[in-house]
Amino acid sequence: MTQASGTDQRIDLQFDDNRLLPLLFGEHEQYLSRVERQLGVNLISRGNCLTITGPEDATGAARAALDALWERLKRGMPVGPAEVDAAMRIATGVDAESRGRALASITRPEAVLKTRRRDITPRSPTQAAYLKALAENELVFGLGPAGTGKTYLAMAQAVSLLITGRVDRIVLSRPAVEAGEKLGFLPGDMREKVDPYLRPLYDALHDMLPAEQVAKRLVSGEIEVAPLAFMRGRTLANAFVVLDEAQNTTPMQMKMFLTRLGEGSRMAITGDLSQVDLPSGVKSGLREAVEVLEGVEGAAFVHFSAADVVRHPLVGRIVDAYDRADARRKRLADKAKAPVETGE
Repeated sequence: MTQASGTDQRIDLQFDDNRLLPLLFGEHEQYLSRVERQLGVNLISRGNCLTITGPEDATGAARAALDALWERLKRGMPVGPAEVDAAMRIATGVDAESRGRALASITRPEAVLKTRRRDITPRSPTQAAYLKALAENELVFGLGPAGTGKTYLAMAQAVSLLITGRVDRIVLSRPAVEAGEKLGFLPGDMREKVDPYLRPLYDALHDMLPAEQVAKRLVSGEIEVAPLAFMRGRTLANAFVVLDEAQNTTPMQMKMFLTRLGEGSRMAITGDLSQVDLPSGVKSGLREAVEVLEGVEGAAFVHFSAADVVRHPLVGRIVDAYDRADARRKRLADKAKAPVETGE
């Protein structure tokens, strides 16, 4: 039932399985409080009924999010703070007519990436589109700011395909150091030199696989973590290949990496074109690849924004602030370059 009163709307929901209600509402109704704070609505529970009141769009988003979370529970899928936030982010990230389709990305079991340690579902409409692209294309570019899940989701797809036998190995790579992979001055052997730069990839692996499996697969070669320079001259067959921090490749490095793709392999390339650390005057290989490969069959491009940041909420606000500052600097630079009218 939906009723309108002034500028507010009221929606009454009724749930048909009292055993699942504590999982939907959270301990001490913490998930309901979370929805109230983030969407600006009022929620009142009575038995198996829930009343939502507030602005029309907010109540619609709250209903859609709660319906999606309820569907997850009925299908035996977990609901926690991350899933609650994801449902709200997706519900508010699309128009009312698209909510049902968008939220299907977190309610369909086939949309869940299964790894040994956790099941991974998208937490924004763009993440859902990204996972779909990773499943359907041989080459996928994930472009956007830090914290949007570009590399994490690509690695989750890789791990999922590895443990189900659809690829034989995973190859993870990134430029070893910003602006050129100059390792000679660093102490230690080659692994000790490059490991600090590859640590984020190891961290993600340990989030998806037990530590002993990570160690075993690294030794067997089923998982390889290597700096970009080590890719030259190789052909990678039956592998899922991930290149992280790709904005710091040169055009020559990027072309070299792209041409490593072998039979039965897939490739994900992630990067943030606003964070290029190459020397002044050197074009990013990622930027050139986006320009050259747009429209090429088999290659997909997914663009993330600050709205897709799924770390601490403050991270999204920080990214927004930097984007605004960059835009201001660009406007000032353009204004300074504009010709001055002399009035003659």
